[in-house]
Amino acid sequence: MRVHGKGNKERSLPLHPDILEALEHYLRLERPLINTPALFVCLKGRRRGRPMTAAGLRSLFRHHRVRSQVPHANPHRCRHTFGSDMVRAGISLPALQRLMGHSQISTTLLYVELAPQDVWREYARAIEKRKTLDSSHLS
Repeated sequence: MRVHGKGNKERSLPLHPDILEALEHYLRLERPLINTPALFVCLKGRRRGRPMTAAGLRSLFRHHRVRSQVPHANPHRCRHTFGSDMVRAGISLPALQRLMGHSQISTTLLYVELAPQDVWREYARAIEKRKTLDSSHLS
């Protein structure tokens, strides 16, 4: 998927098959048939069929925060969660930087919020790996 970020910078993102399936469902059943390259458009109201704006997305989140009783959900928090989850899953920081569209890795680090147990888990994993490496050098 091609994404236009801040400063109209374009980047390509890989999409998991589950995401592709959800997008195909949206395009086939929900998105109005209109002539715009924008993937996400307003589905209701006077702006129906026009590209979704940042303000429109914030409004959508406000609506669903109330319905879902997840009071702090917002697009920016989703980015933070994505960054932290990807690091926990083992992605390298340079790869995460590219996915998030940051020109500086220091910006990417601002999105990674690790809990103390995450640090301890990584430390324990590294120690175990080091033990394995040490024992294989002795053989």
